Amino acid sequence: MALIEVDGVRKEYGDAACRVVALHEVSLEVEAGEYAAIMGPSGSGKTTLLSILGAMNPPTSGSLRIDGIDVYDLSQERQADLRREYIGFVFQQLELVPYLSALENVMLPLAILKEGGKRERALEVLARVGIDEQKGRRLPSELSGGEQGRVAIARAIVNDPPIILADEPVGSLDTSTGRQILDQLRTLADGGHAVVMVTHNPDSTADVDRVIQILDGSVSCDDGPKFCAIPN
Repeated sequence: MALIEVDGVRKEYGDAACRVVALHEVSLEVEAGEYAAIMGPSGSGKTTLLSILGAMNPPTSGSLRIDGIDVYDLSQERQADLRREYIGFVFQQLELVPYLSALENVMLPLAILKEGGKRERALEVLARVGIDEQKGRRLPSELSGGEQGRVAIARAIVNDPPIILADEPVGSLDTSTGRQILDQLRTLADGGHAVVMVTHNPDSTADVDRVIQILDGSVSCDDGPKFCAIPN
């Protein structure tokens, strides 16, 4: 059984008089340890699909199963529990809290946990992505772009979720910094996480296992990056 199973997902916005179909009966699976890129031009439906995968946007029809759990059959409270347990998010603008240190940013997802050792756990994860304790005390503005990206990834994985969802994670970064972030995502997949990245840039797919191309709300290609890419 795949870790992520999307079956016949359709997403519509608006009412009968003005209806927009963002996704047309999309079906796909993602395995643990797989690094997949969702590609498509602006308005193709890729971000809508990612939000559905993230248990944040219920489909009009169809289903999403994560680890065999029918996500949108759960109450909103249980969906929140599932997001916390199963999914880590890496956002395009990184979304680090500017007045918190790198360490404090990484500790945020641990705030609701009752057990101790949160600081030690956050430091351990920061070390995994190449940020030492000294840099962990700095504010995001005192870190380089690549370091900020690694902090964002540490925050996404501090709960050890099996799924990492990344929305255009290098879209606002220079080439060198973006390469660091993509390398970290590859490492996460190699470590057993299912990594799904939304991108419009074919250059970001060099190290992925698979490209899921979305055009006009439908999967137009699902193959290796050499065989499935959006033309520039």
